[in-house]
Amino acid sequence: MYFRSIPDIQYDTKPVNYPFTSSDFIVAKNFFRRFQLNPDVFDFALLYDQTTVEDGERLDQVAYRMHGKAEYDWIIVLVNNLIDPQFNWPMSDNVMRKYCEEKYDDPYSEILYYETREIRVNQKIKTDLSSVDTFVTVLEGGQRVSRQFYNDLFTYFDGTNTLSVPGSSVSRAITAFEHEQRENDNRRTIYTLRNDLISRFIEEFRGKNAYGKSSDYISNKLKKTGV
Repeated sequence: MYFRSIPDIQYDTKPVNYPFTSSDFIVAKNFFRRFQLNPDVFDFALLYDQTTVEDGERLDQVAYRMHGKAEYDWIIVLVNNLIDPQFNWPMSDNVMRKYCEEKYDDPYSEILYYETREIRVNQKIKTDLSSVDTFVTVLEGGQRVSRQFYNDLFTYFDGTNTLSVPGSSVSRAITAFEHEQRENDNRRTIYTLRNDLISRFIEEFRGKNAYGKSSDYISNKLKKTGV
């Protein structure tokens, strides 16, 4: 369905002989046309369903599970803006391990960066008439920090005293494998179009891929150009 909806382009092969004939031209799919979703149609989260790609699950299998048709896999590609489905799609656990072992010398011990742990303390906030206990975040979690931060002391006020603790107690090392595993897991959450909007989406896709009148126009599905 996707390839049937992509328009064709006719380009000449620069033959030596003259005059040109129809045999001097090749017709191919025009993959240079880039379809973008209509923001007016897909502005609202209610138009989407969210799903998680299971380990080893293929794109066509997700399309069948969510839309009832494996050939709707191209719709999932467009909705999630998967520029390269081969690399933007989550890898299976086994493939991901092999990928890490080929990319890094030792992905299980090589440290890429350090990351903070959240620290929250109970502090009293004074008002005009009394004081109120409230929790205050003195260190946001998940922030990337340097090795120096990890090795130095971290100082903060806990509401009563000023404390200095080892940076290693409020941050931790992230290995290459853990980083790649996180990135891969993030790709597992994808969006799929609501099934009642599929027909409208396909209609818009076909309309956007139709050629308008121009000097190269042959039909709404074919135009010519030189190379």
